[in-house]
Amino acid sequence: MIGLARGDVKWQAHSEQGIDASQFLIDWENQQATCPQGQHSISWTPAIDHRKNEVITIKFSTTDCGRCPRLTDCTHSEKKYKRRTITIRPQAQHEALQAARHRQQTPAFARHYTLREGIEATISQGIRAFGMRRSRYIGLAKTHLHLGIAAAINVVRAVAWLDGDERAPTRVTAFQRLCHAA
Repeated sequence: MIGLARGDVKWQAHSEQGIDASQFLIDWENQQATCPQGQHSISWTPAIDHRKNEVITIKFSTTDCGRCPRLTDCTHSEKKYKRRTITIRPQAQHEALQAARHRQQTPAFARHYTLREGIEATISQGIRAFGMRRSRYIGLAKTHLHLGIAAAINVVRAVAWLDGDERAPTRVTAFQRLCHAA
């Protein structure tokens, strides 16, 4: 299966100097994390998040965090006692996610992922131009309608190619436009 791993949505991952969770060293055996400044966690608590996923909440000492020169790169906590808390998945899931995020940064992944983008574009064209979602069906016999739509897509693309039409640019979502404007 080819797909993008969900990125880290925390502000630290999107800040130039932010210290995101991937920068912490995790000692699974001793159930302890070490921050990039060398401080060790004081709490390791298995929990369930609001989406009912198993997670591990790791907390650091308010004393250590309070005197850290990089506190503002690590947390924006408004509480009286500022400290860093990170939430990670159990070991197998955490390591798989980190590996997937690393892998998707490689040129080999980018080349491989372009194939998926082409397939997604074809499905999108079938839905938008040929009404694939409006053709409800029950049973295998009626699935041949989709074979007809696939043939029609091929004919439309072949005619466009023969006419010398240039490919339409990839559609930019409203969210992408907003990100580029910021």
